[in-house]
Amino acid sequence: MIEIFKNIKNAYKILSHVANITPIMTSRTLDSITGAKRVLVKCENFQRTGSFKFRGAWNCISRIPSEEKEKGIIAHSSGNFAQAVALVATILKIKATIVMPNNATPTKIQATRGYGAEVILCGSNPGDRAKMTEELIQEREYRLVHPFDDYDVIFGAGTTAFELMSSIKPIDLLLVPIGGGGLISGCSIAAKGLDPRVKVIGIEPKNADDAFRSYQLGKRVPVENLNTIADGLRTSVGKLTFPIIQKYVDNIITVTEEQIIDAMKFYWERMKIVVEPSGAVPLAGLLSGNIDPSLIKNKRIGTIISGGNIDLSDFFTSLKQKFN
Repeated sequence: MIEIFKNIKNAYKILSHVANITPIMTSRTLDSITGAKRVLVKCENFQRTGSFKFRGAWNCISRIPSEEKEKGIIAHSSGNFAQAVALVATILKIKATIVMPNNATPTKIQATRGYGAEVILCGSNPGDRAKMTEELIQEREYRLVHPFDDYDVIFGAGTTAFELMSSIKPIDLLLVPIGGGGLISGCSIAAKGLDPRVKVIGIEPKNADDAFRSYQLGKRVPVENLNTIADGLRTSVGKLTFPIIQKYVDNIITVTEEQIIDAMKFYWERMKIVVEPSGAVPLAGLLSGNIDPSLIKNKRIGTIISGGNIDLSDFFTSLKQKFN
């Protein structure tokens, strides 16, 4: 544990001069609703590029040997990691190519291009991104930067929980969203490294519940139903992340689409913060009633908002139309 935890601390040192120290917000209303002593919301929607993904991207890309950087890097992502890699590559003056599914949020595609990366669109079926990425690696000899199944990405992501739990002590329960597993893998290492008593629970959309099923069966099973509003979590857990989850995560629960949307609404209306669906999943879990009440009542609970990148074009267009 000590050796692997050192990687989180080293990543935090590397990120200290480039990443934002994101705010930790609270809500008396949320405390009252849940019965918690205090709910602490770690707002990675205020991180550079609008999500925690900047942490892992920087920790990974900054360590790549110079000769590999010269050939360029490639990543595949539905949006948040794409933006993070694009910005990090621009800062470090590296050519970046990003493979994105053709159903990715238009604003995320535009933002990725805006940060300076070449965007190549692929199909939206499971495996399409990885297949096209591999073809481009064979053709152009790019260095792959995986969105979650890379130890340096995992350790960088884990600095989210390290920062939260180093700032406020103690935390009894930590709630983290699960997609490919990079965030919860890193955060569980960080949490257990700082306080072995803390409970770590992963929250996943019921409509993309491969991590839940994998955790229950003790082996990785692929994601089957991708019909979830939480677009950042439409990914199966990885070969590297799953063993970490098995070792350090105490439980995984699922939430419905309605619960995710209600959690977004709470953040927007009551706490006045813009949160994307994936980022609202931990709060959905907290409010779902699916967590043992003894882990919540009079406890200090950390929840991680993984990102805030959401397309609001239709919302503002509808507002304008009212006055035209």
